[in-house]
Amino acid sequence: MDEKDDDIGVFDPNIPEEGPSAPPPGWLDNIHGYQGHTGEEDNPLYPPPPAYNPQPELDKNTLVPNVRVPTVSEDVARDALLKFVESKWRYSSKPARNLTFKELKPITVYRYRLETCTETRTSAWQFEPYHGQAVDGPQYGMSPPPWDVPVSLPQRFTDVVEKVRVPHSSFVKLCHKCNGCGRTRCTHCHGRGMVRCIRCHGHGRHTRPGHSRRAGPRRTRCGTCGGRGHRRCTFCHGQGHRTCSVCQGSQNLLHFIQLTVTWKNNITDYIPDRQPDFPDKKFEKVTGDPFFIDENVLVYPIQGFPDEEICSVSSKFINEHLNRFTSTSRILQQRQTIELVPLTHAHYDYNGKDYSFFVYGMENKVFTAKYPSACTIL
Repeated sequence: MDEKDDDIGVFDPNIPEEGPSAPPPGWLDNIHGYQGHTGEEDNPLYPPPPAYNPQPELDKNTLVPNVRVPTVSEDVARDALLKFVESKWRYSSKPARNLTFKELKPITVYRYRLETCTETRTSAWQFEPYHGQAVDGPQYGMSPPPWDVPVSLPQRFTDVVEKVRVPHSSFVKLCHKCNGCGRTRCTHCHGRGMVRCIRCHGHGRHTRPGHSRRAGPRRTRCGTCGGRGHRRCTFCHGQGHRTCSVCQGSQNLLHFIQLTVTWKNNITDYIPDRQPDFPDKKFEKVTGDPFFIDENVLVYPIQGFPDEEICSVSSKFINEHLNRFTSTSRILQQRQTIELVPLTHAHYDYNGKDYSFFVYGMENKVFTAKYPSACTIL
């Protein structure tokens, strides 16, 4: 505070300065099973006990049925191309209507997907203003361990976050920000209720030029502060203090441990790259035919599928998910899927030149690197 402000007013020494926004170390009690909480921005992760995670059986595999590769007719391919051309203002529909198909070549494309539904639990101290609400404290019993706190399971393979108050972890303490006063000293006027006038810099008067060249500058009373040199603080309305922003004036806080339960569907996809002329990223926005779905608490590597790369990827992804998630989370369910994603390479002739395009996905989307007779605006 500037020394020139000493004569503005006095502050009430009984109103404390603002304290920390979070409880300082050692402020909170220890709760059995939740040691390590300091009251600061901690959020410890609790790995599930070994018994909570299923154990895979050794040398167990999954068989997959045979599947037939779908074909696309000339009418379907032409309609798909016309729909694609309509979305491109630079393209003319004439080539799509009058082209001559030379070959429709179906390509076998499998998409393997592994989903692992997991549950993760973390916790952190929380507080709220205490207004006389019920306090579920240690006097009612010991707090259950993190993985014994009951919660309602959501639908499997969905992403959900639920916050639960740990039973018997609550207690009431004086507010750490205002030290139980309910008010804190205003930081803008330093508790004095008045601030120095910024127009006259605390002098009560300011200099104005004279009415004529011969008349010199004259000092006039400041119209902002009325010549007092100071004005009422607008932040605290001249009170010198403000209601505590943490306890909202209640003087006490109810502290409790909040458990955060996170359910997440962890997905890993794979499509073998066997068509260099077609960008694989296009497959991300289309669906396929899920002819094989295997769902269980734990799934096992696929065996005997005609595409050996799918078998290898299945074994690799399953092991990666087990190693990644069992150390920090609880595996609730797994699901592996093989989709047959339609892909047809259409070769055609137009005006004596050869062109081609791809029809892909159950939605019959089209990709073409080159299209004849683009419209030109002169």
